[in-house]
Amino acid sequence: MSQTITDPVQAAEELSRRIERAKRVVFFGGAGVSTASGIPDFRSVDGLYHQKFAYPPETMLSHDFYETHTAEFYEFYRTKMIALDAKPNQAHLKLAELEREGKLTAVVTQNIDGLHQAAGSMNVLELHGSVHRNICQRCGHVYSAEWIMAREHEDGNGVPVCPECGGPIKPDVVLYGESLDDDAVTEALHQIALADMLIVGGTSLVVYPAAGLIDYFRSSGDLVVVNHDATPADSRASLVIQADIAKAFDF
Repeated sequence: MSQTITDPVQAAEELSRRIERAKRVVFFGGAGVSTASGIPDFRSVDGLYHQKFAYPPETMLSHDFYETHTAEFYEFYRTKMIALDAKPNQAHLKLAELEREGKLTAVVTQNIDGLHQAAGSMNVLELHGSVHRNICQRCGHVYSAEWIMAREHEDGNGVPVCPECGGPIKPDVVLYGESLDDDAVTEALHQIALADMLIVGGTSLVVYPAAGLIDYFRSSGDLVVVNHDATPADSRASLVIQADIAKAFDF
């Protein structure tokens, strides 16, 4: 029988107690981890999927749209996907602290914002890539998010071109219609299978195949779900926290 907590103070106390008795903790997170840093998620009331654009966000974040509407893709990518002013919040900072203490063995993230690394986390498995890597498809040169932003108006249409070889540049993010990184998935499965505590935070667990990774967590382990809204994993969890994730990690 799962325990549900909605008060953030009680949630932080209970989460701290459970982490204290765990030996190997893995965190699996989604867009909700970064909302307290000012980065909108996708499916909440204020999320990207509820905003009005010329095309649906799923379309603009697809491989086909990148290929056929590159200028419009980059306009959306720059304005909605890159958030250079965003700073790690308490959840990011606490996870990095837990890793330094030897409690947390890995962060598995669906986010592309790089905030876990900015907070100090070292073993971050990015299932969907990162906006901080933008790769020339011809020569392989890698460009930063800052470099991409600086070229918004440089060539008239906002499409960056590699200055080394003139090749097209693609963000190192997994777009709709593309596969997840095999190495990241393999290592994520390995870490989740070894963990005795899995904290799932800030994700609706409806996007596959990433959401299916939690099926590899041992049934005898301590599964904790931290999310404002209900998820498909709530019935399996020993603890469900329906509160602000940054406040839940304030301990």
